[in-house]
Amino acid sequence: MSRRDYYRDPNAPPANSLVPGASAIVVDEHGRIALHRRTDNDLWALPSGTMEIGESIGQTAVREVREEIGLVVEPVRLVGVYSDPEHVFAYDDGEVRQEFNVCIACRVVAGELAAGEEAREVGWFTPEEVEGLSMHESVRKRIRDYGEANGTIA
Repeated sequence: MSRRDYYRDPNAPPANSLVPGASAIVVDEHGRIALHRRTDNDLWALPSGTMEIGESIGQTAVREVREEIGLVVEPVRLVGVYSDPEHVFAYDDGEVRQEFNVCIACRVVAGELAAGEEAREVGWFTPEEVEGLSMHESVRKRIRDYGEANGTIA
């Protein structure tokens, strides 16, 4: 299913859905962040996805990291809650979802970085490299918020 992101766009369709989701900031011992290039919009992104019934938001982040980039992680701390009503995702089935995402910093406990079904490619990126990647502004904000709290990523 394809999706289109609208961010502070006066022509955005009105939201008709609100679904909790999680994203994860995973940083290696060299201070590089793990990102994947999405298959649905071709942009670089953090591992993220919607919460499923029966799991906590932390478990959502752990599952999404494993599914999208192949790493086993454990949650470390909250980065932020992102619920901007001016950021919506329009899907080709008619759903228009308002953003509601809890971003969690995670540490790697096992696994190798590998592209899952929703990723064209994956990689570890330095803060300088992240700045040059094509990504949605909401993802950049989460990375900046993480960096400001840690003094590691600009």
